[in-house]
Amino acid sequence: MSPERFIDLIRNEQDSLRRFLLALCGGDDNLADDIAQDALIRAYVASGSFLGLSKFSTWLFRIAYNCYIDHQRKPKPDLISADSPPALNILSEDEADAKFRYQKLYQAMESLPEKEKAAIVLHYFEDLSIKDIAAILQIPVGTVKYHLSIGRNHLRDKLL
Repeated sequence: MSPERFIDLIRNEQDSLRRFLLALCGGDDNLADDIAQDALIRAYVASGSFLGLSKFSTWLFRIAYNCYIDHQRKPKPDLISADSPPALNILSEDEADAKFRYQKLYQAMESLPEKEKAAIVLHYFEDLSIKDIAAILQIPVGTVKYHLSIGRNHLRDKLL
């Protein structure tokens, strides 16, 4: 795949990839952007291995999901380094409202197991088919349906 073709394909998927990772990361846009950057680098390096046997978006989302899982597996630091000052993010009122608009949903989604969360996000946020979700998560179609059903029940219990 030529670099130009790769860039064209990425432009078409960029917004949906970011939404997917933003939802997985519980609304943490900095973390979602970091994981997206990692996924895009991995995808570019592996672009020669894309054979077109699946949709490009399925292939890209699989890489992004793997990057997210890799991040989740990393040990989390217990303390903030004394050498690094805390970051100050001052938001305007509109930015603050937008940032917290979906806070309850993100909090409820954080309590879901990873596969349930990913299935819910891919199906309801990205409108992907169950078959595509199965390919991205590398699980059977029936298991995707199960995760969607159980995930909806868990979200309903958390949000009501």
